[in-house]
Amino acid sequence: MNRISALAKVSPMADIERSVRGNHVAVADHVTIDSFVKIKFAGGDGDVEIGPYCYLNSGVVIYSGNGVKLGEGVLIAANTTLAPTNHQYRERGRTIIEQRFMPSKGGIVVEDDCWIGANCVLLDGTFLGRGCVVGAGTVLKGAWPEYSVIAGNPAKVVRHRD
Repeated sequence: MNRISALAKVSPMADIERSVRGNHVAVADHVTIDSFVKIKFAGGDGDVEIGPYCYLNSGVVIYSGNGVKLGEGVLIAANTTLAPTNHQYRERGRTIIEQRFMPSKGGIVVEDDCWIGANCVLLDGTFLGRGCVVGAGTVLKGAWPEYSVIAGNPAKVVRHRD
């Protein structure tokens, strides 16, 4: 069952699915979810938790996968995808769809006061410490320290916030 605060602003053109497995989306107070945002239950049994004062811009896609947790004041720019799941593919004798999904690498956690630029992809196992900034078009996995400015492909810390 989804829990969306009455104080959240969710565009009627956003698509927040209901889980068939009992997982949920929790949207806190003062969250803005823009048009064409998609939250989809797929690839695992995780929940999606969106903290207060978050802003999800148009075209953001969040798969529930192994879970997504956004802290307070997280800003996500247009066309960014959060995918805390991955298909299993190693057995050549079985189709990818038969192999289902890989074991969890921990889902995705974004701590408070982070800004994720447009067209980024966050993969399973991504942990952004408080205050991180992610440059547009960056593909992320793994843990990143607080107040890092991260950019490029491959992603790297290019500086730290003062």
